[in-house]
Amino acid sequence: MEITLAYFGLGLMVFLSGIGSAIGVSIGGQSTIGALKRKDDAFGNYMLLSALPSTQGLYGFASFYTINASGILTDGITMLQGAAILGAGIMMGGVGLISAIQQGKVCGNGINAIAGGHDVFGKTLILAVFPELYAIIAFAATFLINASL
Repeated sequence: MEITLAYFGLGLMVFLSGIGSAIGVSIGGQSTIGALKRKDDAFGNYMLLSALPSTQGLYGFASFYTINASGILTDGITMLQGAAILGAGIMMGGVGLISAIQQGKVCGNGINAIAGGHDVFGKTLILAVFPELYAIIAFAATFLINASL
């Protein structure tokens, strides 16, 4: 039972963060396709903004790897350790899911503004960092939970 909770938590952190990143980069990609019709010379900026939400999926995977490589996942795992890993998975996965989608929306709007002739690439990058910050905090919290096990 305890090991099942832990593996369920590991699955959630990768699964939910990955879904969020897939949705976020899709939002940016859809905006890029529309923007290319109006202004195709800014493709480099569009591509960078479209790729930003992919980092949450990486944080989810890095969290999984950190816990999986710690050696805690054995038959001797306690209920408290299994529950802690489940909690870390829910936290990392949920934050990664939502922050990636919201970051995708920020980047998509920035792409649309650039295509409209506005010079907002740098400002879009700055604003897109805010949702990213919470994914970084969730990753750090997962790291601290792992260290306390």
